Amino acid sequence: MSEPAEHSPEPGAPAPTGADLARSALRAARAQARQRGEQVREKREAKRHGLRSGARSDGRDPVPLGAALNRLLTERGWESSAAVGGVMGRWPQIVGPDIAAHCHPSSYDEAAAVLTVQCDSTAWATQLRWLARQLVARLNHELGHGTVRTIKVLGPAAPARGYGRLRAPGSKGPGDTWG
Repeated sequence: MSEPAEHSPEPGAPAPTGADLARSALRAARAQARQRGEQVREKREAKRHGLRSGARSDGRDPVPLGAALNRLLTERGWESSAAVGGVMGRWPQIVGPDIAAHCHPSSYDEAAAVLTVQCDSTAWATQLRWLARQLVARLNHELGHGTVRTIKVLGPAAPARGYGRLRAPGSKGPGDTWG
């Protein structure tokens, strides 16, 4: 290793003493240590940001399927949709077998937090309207607070009445008195 230029003997200058040589050696050692420290820091940063592979886990390691799906749902913002989809599949366990035999969820509006339920008779639709408040509380307990605000209950879908020879254009059938 060569000496720094500031301590090179100049013509007519006194030769460096032992203390001067020790100071210049100390400066050189500190500079080398600083450089090695920067190299070590760069290696750590490279490992931290995934530029190097090693024995420790990083973002590229395999993860369990459930954890991967949960991360995907969180990243995409699909948590409530997935939870409501789970309710559609677990409807009999949530509402009970009697109600599930006559009423089924048909759609969910995420923006308004409205679950639409279709019933097979008007009697069951009325019964479900009476139970709507309890059912909303049970669904929010299963899905998380505020997921379902309202249950919209629909009665049975009746076929359009198209019988009769004479019919006014735009008429909705015999119940339409303003035809």
